[in-house]
Amino acid sequence: MRILLASPRGFCAGVDRAIEIVERALSRYGPPVYVRHEIVHNRHVVNELRAKGAVFVEDPAEVPREARLVYSAHGVSPAVRQAADDQSLSTLDATCPLVTKVHNEVRRMAADGYHIVMIGHRGHVEVEGTMGQAPDRMHLVESVADVEALELPNTHRLGCVTQTTLSVDDTRDVMDALARRFPAIVLPKRDDICYATQNRQDAVKQLADRAELVLVVGAPESSNSNRLVEVAGKRGARSHLIQSAEDLQAGWLDGVSCVGVTAGASTPEFLVQQVVQRLRELGGAHAAVESLAEVDEGVSFKLPVELRS
Repeated sequence: MRILLASPRGFCAGVDRAIEIVERALSRYGPPVYVRHEIVHNRHVVNELRAKGAVFVEDPAEVPREARLVYSAHGVSPAVRQAADDQSLSTLDATCPLVTKVHNEVRRMAADGYHIVMIGHRGHVEVEGTMGQAPDRMHLVESVADVEALELPNTHRLGCVTQTTLSVDDTRDVMDALARRFPAIVLPKRDDICYATQNRQDAVKQLADRAELVLVVGAPESSNSNRLVEVAGKRGARSHLIQSAEDLQAGWLDGVSCVGVTAGASTPEFLVQQVVQRLRELGGAHAAVESLAEVDEGVSFKLPVELRS
């Protein structure tokens, strides 16, 4: 049996930055440091930070007055920021800069009198934060069918943004449907799906072309991890989302000569290596491990100024 590893996989620059912000805040200010929502969607990362003194909350009202609060990588709405101000909290913003870019675009279009269609998954924390930038002008769609049912008060000043962690191919279909139904809509010059999501989906397509089975290491709450499972499945491979090596079922390997392994953007590399080790135990110690050509994404984001020194 061959084990084929995706490249790139795992942590992206936005996740690296968010985790480092919490770790530096704990080191500099001492625990507890409060975090609004899970800093990233991975239980291992969250549990490790919790053990160091991070306290995860959903509402700033849960945080003691004048304490320190970190906003998660997914971003927050102005209403959440106001709730933090009401508690006199000292805040650190770990929002991924690519999500911040979408927030800025929403506010710009709203100020120019546009209504904005957002393509995203209802209830996802990133979507809630983006919709909250201009709640009276936002309209959420998840599919082509949603586009066909969409009723808008103004179709002449209409813009579009997307959640950053969607399926590239599915999002393109939804944007095409928007353009057909609303010819005047201003679509993103480049869709808002981030470089890391794009690159990981491209890599999983390569895995699915060569492997009968694709394992995606990630959390059920992780949008980008779920999209990797879908992309592999649409490419013809059997695919499963697993959180760790413990979730791997031996029966999945029956008749499989090549297994592809990748990881969502909030998954630490040690979990991938544990899955590889478990596959070697199940498939024989001589199972060959190889990787797709290494991809250096060459992206990094600055920390907040107060944490840089």
